[in-house]
Amino acid sequence: MRLNELLSIEFPFIQGGMANIATGEFAAAVSNAGGLGLVGAGGMTVDMLRENIHRCRELTDKPFGVNIMLMHPAAEEMAQLVAQEKIPVITTGAGNPAKYIPMWKEAGALVMPVVPGVALARRMESAGADAVIAEGTESGGHVGEMTTMALVPQVVDAVKIPVIAAGGIADGRQLLAAFALGACGVQVGTCLLASEECPIHDNYKQAVLKAGDNDTVVTGRIGGVPVRVLKNKMAREYVKQEKAGADKMELEKLTLGGLRRAVFDGDVQTGSVMAGQVAGMLHEIKPVRQIFEEMDAMMKKTLQELAAQA
Repeated sequence: MRLNELLSIEFPFIQGGMANIATGEFAAAVSNAGGLGLVGAGGMTVDMLRENIHRCRELTDKPFGVNIMLMHPAAEEMAQLVAQEKIPVITTGAGNPAKYIPMWKEAGALVMPVVPGVALARRMESAGADAVIAEGTESGGHVGEMTTMALVPQVVDAVKIPVIAAGGIADGRQLLAAFALGACGVQVGTCLLASEECPIHDNYKQAVLKAGDNDTVVTGRIGGVPVRVLKNKMAREYVKQEKAGADKMELEKLTLGGLRRAVFDGDVQTGSVMAGQVAGMLHEIKPVRQIFEEMDAMMKKTLQELAAQA
């Protein structure tokens, strides 16, 4: 079953739950464009999450979801809130949501945790997850070690529940590749940064558009908190200090509030400009609907071309 059939949406696309970016307004815009919009709880308080859920409901009558970062100090309260609000789809990141899954399922939600490897995917299946999102290291923000190409088929072979591919997907060729690897659909984030509806500062959008194929870097690998961002003054200083053996407190000072500065203030030099490796493929700002339609059309065209060569 394709993801769009599972979720009763038009396209087999989930929008990533990007902290400070995935607002209720943006989630509604993505859902209205035919995908599944997510309200990202990262960067929000419990009250802010509630307000954004209500705002999303005001702006769309289509399915949407909420992403909860399990490292959030208020994760437990947020977990209870999404159950109370009867959110139809819940995704999670940065941890194991097993203790919340029975409550969410009882509330009628489909639960789809993000996983960086086979072991957690298996645990999520055993815990009752409806699907898993296998996210490769090509993605923006917090990342694992495995690439999408290597990760997705191994997760597909390890579990019986549907697998959604994420990381390094921005056009129809990559969408088709995800299907070929056994995924039922994809989660996309970086390509939506270049959408008209995305609420980030224009400086952030322009930085993504200007990025080349080698313009992202992962900070925090040595310290065990890897985050993929665009290369800028902050990222270069972070990597330099990290390699020199700086402690976590010193490194945290460099990134403290960095994502908010990039998103809201347009600080693309000392801010944390999270983006995936596909940033180099993005060259213009488009409506979300157009991004989805072009991805779908290219996937079908590529499939026809491959069939003709067989």
